[in-house]
Amino acid sequence: MTRRPRRNHTAAFKAKVALAALKGDKTLAELAQQFDVHPNQIADWKTRPVSLAKRRPSSGSRSM
Repeated sequence: MTRRPRRNHTAAFKAKVALAALKGDKTLAELAQQFDVHPNQIADWKTRPVSLAKRRPSSGSRSM
């Protein structure tokens, strides 16, 4: 069996998949088959924007 070459997904593609997962219309397995990625990747991409948002302060709360 030959190995598939490593693929680099763009941020736009990851966001598209993550938003589809957050909608909840389809299961992770269905989305993985649709987008040809592993379900664990979708789960990771789905939680990544939330963790980034928690680390960054909102731009409106800055005091000068």
